[in-house]
Amino acid sequence: MKALITGATSGIGREMAKILAVRGVDLIIASRDEKKMKSLAKRLPVAVRTIAVDLSKAEDCYRLYDAVKAEEIDILINNAGFGAYGATWDVPLETELNMLDLNVRAVQILTKLFLADFRKRGSGRILNVASSAGFLAGPLMSGYYATKGYVLRLSEAISEELRQEGSRVTVTALCPGHVETNFDAPFHWRRFREKSRAGRDRGDAPRQGGCPAWGIDENDLCRRKAFT
Repeated sequence: MKALITGATSGIGREMAKILAVRGVDLIIASRDEKKMKSLAKRLPVAVRTIAVDLSKAEDCYRLYDAVKAEEIDILINNAGFGAYGATWDVPLETELNMLDLNVRAVQILTKLFLADFRKRGSGRILNVASSAGFLAGPLMSGYYATKGYVLRLSEAISEELRQEGSRVTVTALCPGHVETNFDAPFHWRRFREKSRAGRDRGDAPRQGGCPAWGIDENDLCRRKAFT
């Protein structure tokens, strides 16, 4: 088997690469950081191909697909992404647009391209890394939460379309809660949680579907909404 993982040089993507490698799955990893990819490849007990791309650029998404389409990819993991912390009016528009390009547009492009190939072949798995944030509104991370909502709903919809078609291809959304990785650094997750807790204590939690958003158990949401 062979898997393509985007954003595999740190965090969840890197751990997925390790897990798949232990199971004997050959890997293609894609990231902007060639040095980190080479370092990771040396530590994995399988064949690893590295491709340096900036997936916030549409042309690099197509370039990545073109570089691997001749290989029989069994698993696509769309993991690359980033978040921006701050009140919506304080986050630079350019940062938000770049986040949309990576978190949403890249996922859309790669999912569509590989989905077409997988359906023709009658097999293949796509795992889109969303987040428990996809179930909620996210004050101080409004753009990031919105991008993960997109990834979640896109994945759910395609999964149902494939089910109705009777296809053996699967599309799955992974919705983890907070994980301590390099992802934390740009927006100070601890500060975000402290502000969230303060708002909850004041009783001014934002409302989501008629109930206070902070009263929702994100882990429970993941359990109830997870699908394969």
